[in-house]
Amino acid sequence: MGSTVLAVFAHPDDESLACGGTLARLADAGAHVVLLCASRGENGSISDPALVPDGDLGTVRASELREAAKVLGLAEVILLDHPDGNLRWAHHHQLHIQIVTTIKRCRPDAIITFAEDGLYWHLDHIGIHERTYSAVESLGAAAPPLYYVTMPQGVMREVVGAAIAKGWTPPDSSFWGIAPDAFGDAAGTPTLMVDVREWIPRKLAALRCHRTQMGPSNPFARIDHVEARRWLGIEHFRRASISPADSVLERIGQPVVSS
Repeated sequence: MGSTVLAVFAHPDDESLACGGTLARLADAGAHVVLLCASRGENGSISDPALVPDGDLGTVRASELREAAKVLGLAEVILLDHPDGNLRWAHHHQLHIQIVTTIKRCRPDAIITFAEDGLYWHLDHIGIHERTYSAVESLGAAAPPLYYVTMPQGVMREVVGAAIAKGWTPPDSSFWGIAPDAFGDAAGTPTLMVDVREWIPRKLAALRCHRTQMGPSNPFARIDHVEARRWLGIEHFRRASISPADSVLERIGQPVVSS
């Protein structure tokens, strides 16, 4: 395909959860997919303390991210070290410059990041949305197309239901303590959908590389490929009104027609 796509996210595992199927599909089509991850996720959960024997979760999650990137076929991972849990407020100028510099170096045909709601109101995610938007907007006429990942409300509830139907007994029926219906609670209407059903095994495999986050108490540990294709097989995006340029995402996706 000869195109470059830049994905900008907050923590290791965001890439796989938000749009791992699309990233894998782009890579398989020949796109050069670059991931910029703003933090090492050092304040995340730990599914099994044995996975982090020295207590350095950030280093372990960095390794998990590199493993997931290989599964998805990503060409490059840029892992920054901004403070997990404080991405919306800390190091504004530095992170802005890092994103702008990456855009100018990679010259992507499209950029993917979080929408205003951060998928489920995660403040780090919202901060990455804000920093990425401002970085792209600052490029003026040279700005590449920008896409926000969105998620229909109810999808995660169905994933939980599928896991329960397979005999899973959840401790609290949540994802990392997040209620399923928080995902997509305030999602804007998507403008593009990408069929990733063929890439769902890769998406699940990449998610499961993040072992510290995907322990046996997580619903993703229990669903199979058939169930995942049903509920996660279409990934949704909303295009920002920054650049009218042609985009590789438009060529692999289908426009969402408003009713």
